[in-house]
Amino acid sequence: MKLHDLKPPVGSRAKKQRVGRGTGSGRGKTSGRGQKGQNARSEGFRLGFEGGQMPLAQRIPKLPGFKNRFKKMYEVVNVSKLHRFEDGATVGVEVLVEAGLARPGLDIKVLGTGDLRRKLNVEAHAFSNSARAAIEAKGGSVKVLGEPRRRGPKRSAPRAAADKPQETSESTSSEA
Repeated sequence: MKLHDLKPPVGSRAKKQRVGRGTGSGRGKTSGRGQKGQNARSEGFRLGFEGGQMPLAQRIPKLPGFKNRFKKMYEVVNVSKLHRFEDGATVGVEVLVEAGLARPGLDIKVLGTGDLRRKLNVEAHAFSNSARAAIEAKGGSVKVLGEPRRRGPKRSAPRAAADKPQETSESTSSEA
């Protein structure tokens, strides 16, 4: 047996039915679609059409705004939770994860809820102003991990323009 001798089993492959090729073919005129109605038309119906019933996408309520896909999510640790560490200790990311105050692999932000009674050196990815003030008030130190947050050109351009002194119209009119 050679490659050119191979043939599919009889009846396993049916030829495609060609419709709309005259009444003698048996599939002419209406091409097997019946007479009139939605199924006889060429367009059919659009995706999500529910037969005239109000579609699901229109039935459900929509909230205003949108979900920011680029929002920075932090694991939150309050200052009141830092009492468990010894006075003068350095509290880093690994220490917080080990203590069960944060999940591993996420950036940590220290918030200022509660009061702090110990001098600690805290290392985290972000600090609230109240947390920074509370830690530094007890003689501790704050170290921000990772890259400093960069301001984009769109946000920093108005600020730079505000810092520049404005030209007065008198100086331009005197030259003319």
